[in-house]
Amino acid sequence: MSIEVHPSSVISKDAQLADGVVIGPFCVVEGTSKIGKGTLLRSHVVIGPHTEIGEDNDIHPHVTLGMGPQDLKFKGAPTRLQVGNRNVIRECSTFHRGTEGGGGLTTIGDDSLFMVGSHIGHDCHVGNKIIFANNGTLAGHVHVGDGATVGAFSAVHQFCNVGDHAFMGGFTVATMDVLPYMKTVGARDTKSYGVNTIGLRRKGFAEESIVGLNKAHRILFHKNLLLEDALKRVEQEFGNLAEVAYLVRFIRAAKRGIHRG
Repeated sequence: MSIEVHPSSVISKDAQLADGVVIGPFCVVEGTSKIGKGTLLRSHVVIGPHTEIGEDNDIHPHVTLGMGPQDLKFKGAPTRLQVGNRNVIRECSTFHRGTEGGGGLTTIGDDSLFMVGSHIGHDCHVGNKIIFANNGTLAGHVHVGDGATVGAFSAVHQFCNVGDHAFMGGFTVATMDVLPYMKTVGARDTKSYGVNTIGLRRKGFAEESIVGLNKAHRILFHKNLLLEDALKRVEQEFGNLAEVAYLVRFIRAAKRGIHRG
């Protein structure tokens, strides 16, 4: 295999390009950045310094990865961005490096689709097999679990968590943690609207787990119980199911509260 670089692109002498990398016209790769085997930069892509991109990523025009964070306290420290493998990153998306105060690292997992205009803020940690619809946005210090969907024009407040396989509808504003497995929607009065049953079935979740999650949701939000009492009841009745056990742990760990049903 060989490396292909269009003559109009500017590549730092310190950058590391693996075999099979293809860099189209008018791209810029800065500093000591690393680009893994088989990754394609289509055109007009900017890779900032201290950025590591894995294998077989498809990066579309006008994407910017690894520029400095949008944080007034940032003074140019060599913080990092790491992007995994087999991601599709569509036009005009932006992923920023971390900050010293936030751990210095932003991470993206594998096998995700980031549609046009997706933004990943500093010190975020995004898992695997995630879909960001057009203009889905994360502020700084957000964690997004595996299999989640962030709807078009949605925004997640800093320091919030989005659980595994959560589904955020379009134009949702999340100022608290977003429950795993659930559908959460709302521009201001954001609520959880129950289990994403169809989505979980499409992903191959066991019917027993889906039924358990639905019953857990009803106990948590529709039985007029105090939250801790509801959590204890859910644990007693469905705690043997891994998905329900994770849901309970997620709620107990929420520091900003949760978007309830």
